[in-house]
Amino acid sequence: MRHVVTIFGEAEKGQCRVPYFLNELPQLVDAFGHPPEMSEGLLYAIQALLFRRELIYFRVEEEGFSDHDYYVGLKCLEKRGAPIHALCLPGVCDPKILDAFQGLCRIHSSFLITSQKDLYDYLTN
Repeated sequence: MRHVVTIFGEAEKGQCRVPYFLNELPQLVDAFGHPPEMSEGLLYAIQALLFRRELIYFRVEEEGFSDHDYYVGLKCLEKRGAPIHALCLPGVCDPKILDAFQGLCRIHSSFLITSQKDLYDYLTN
């Protein structure tokens, strides 16, 4: 059974709002370079690949704040229709963005991966 993880995050290089399909760590480094300071997307991507998960990575300009990037990625995932087992949106605590992705999580019975900091920000927003 395939296990697909989708992550939205910042990166040093690569096109924004484009899905990258990755299976190995060297692909991640070649496509995105080093993680920017204070970003978490590539760190989650490394973990997913080390656990041998298929990865769909969307580069965003700024984690948690590039609303347009998240909505474009969401539309792309909705059109794709393939199963997504986990969705990771590091830095996102905006209820509008999280609510938009909630439907996708329901359709695929996906997990939403978040950090303690993001969950706290969401709950106290």
